[in-house]
Amino acid sequence: MSDNQIGSDVLVVGAGPTGLLLAGDLAAAGLRVTVLEKRDTESNLTRAFAVHARTLELLDARALADDLVATGTALRSLRLFGRLRIELGQLRSRFPFVLITPQSNTERLLQERASKAGATILRGAEVTGLRQDGRSVTVTCRRGGADGPLEEHRARYVVGADGVRSAVRDLLGIPFPGESVVDSVLLADVRLEREPEEVLTVGATEAGFAFLVPFGDGWYRVIAWDRHRRVRDDARPDLSELAELTRTVLGQDLGLHDARWLSRFHSDERQVPSYRSGRVFLAGDAAHCHSPAGGQGMNTGLQDAANLSWKLVAACRGEATDALLDSYQQERHPVGRAVLRSSGALIRAALAQSAPTRALRSVVVSAADRLGPLARLGARQVSGLAIRYPAPADAHPLAGRRVPDLRLAVDRPGGPARLYEALRAGRAVLVANDELPVAGPWAQRLVTAAPADPHGKLRDTVLLVRPDGYAAWAAVDPTEGELRAALTEWLGSASE
Repeated sequence: MSDNQIGSDVLVVGAGPTGLLLAGDLAAAGLRVTVLEKRDTESNLTRAFAVHARTLELLDARALADDLVATGTALRSLRLFGRLRIELGQLRSRFPFVLITPQSNTERLLQERASKAGATILRGAEVTGLRQDGRSVTVTCRRGGADGPLEEHRARYVVGADGVRSAVRDLLGIPFPGESVVDSVLLADVRLEREPEEVLTVGATEAGFAFLVPFGDGWYRVIAWDRHRRVRDDARPDLSELAELTRTVLGQDLGLHDARWLSRFHSDERQVPSYRSGRVFLAGDAAHCHSPAGGQGMNTGLQDAANLSWKLVAACRGEATDALLDSYQQERHPVGRAVLRSSGALIRAALAQSAPTRALRSVVVSAADRLGPLARLGARQVSGLAIRYPAPADAHPLAGRRVPDLRLAVDRPGGPARLYEALRAGRAVLVANDELPVAGPWAQRLVTAAPADPHGKLRDTVLLVRPDGYAAWAAVDPTEGELRAALTEWLGSASE
């Protein structure tokens, strides 16, 4: 089979945030990208609201963060269980807050970027079959409903970003082990007669829990759970039931009325054992799902996409070995597992049923509130800033760590003044003082820049930053041979 018989370099299944960020990255790099989305039209159901600091940094590297921040509310502290306040304003990031904005805003910006970059988005395309060989993957889909025609799409690689009920995952036969964490949760969009004191309102008592967050247009999303009334997900919810439960848990009557949408759902904790099967990868909710506690679901999926996209670009260009693609599993699977544990711990604390367990929760919350370092660590974990990828034992301490937004020396008018502006080229960035000429043979694969302060902390350090903003390699005063070896390892052989 010749390459011109392969319709796309990468086929992405799912046009949610994860799939759209991935498609935009791939298309911006010049790859042929097709997105298959089962939905005929945009969903009016907004699920995620929280965009954390690390995700905003990744969006900043795509020139989207400022536009997204303008759509929502920046929350610089969180109050949990009525007593524990987590101060996000102390995070060392350009975005020391969690942004509260409907998921639809994130999707809109990502879709505009992907389409502008040249990605083809096909809606109403339900995936029904998948087969792969050593060179490509063929996906069968049905367009236009149950009676619509079948189509085949062939690509070099496929990414399943099609959610918890992933057709790609099922067709691969990959198990999705886990359990249901909480059931019979009420979900609604309502108006309020009285605004709550906090932007994000959370409460947990013996009666259950309740959570309110604003859309920003007068509507509020309410999530609530009644400890003493557990019914099937298909049991019809009632606004009066939701209003009474919310009043009881929060200790105040906010006057819920005019629900435009009411439903019930259950939340699972699940994760696939492998994020890769041959030429097919899983990302976002197709690979892992967790409780809504901490608002980490969408953020984890977007970070999956940022980790995978540059590796697929390198593989499609012939600049990477298969080991680089395997590193997606090695790096992201532990992150997904950690999110399952942290969000699971939060939801179990909120749902604590016995009096002794609730008393223990109160003691832990009180201790964490008094011990600032614990609260700061929690903020870094939930925000995603603490994520670190594996590195060799003898590597520089920066290797595998997220690199903050370094100030750069501007060498030309309009040149990048910050690291995350330099990352907008979609390439690796080499930050160094005197060693930049060594990178000449890799000029088409990376951006070179000097630190704004040549006598600062990095004065003798050469730093190679991956396209996803993590340190690939670093060394103090390396030889030319050491630098060439690092560039070859991460960017492929030098161009002639």
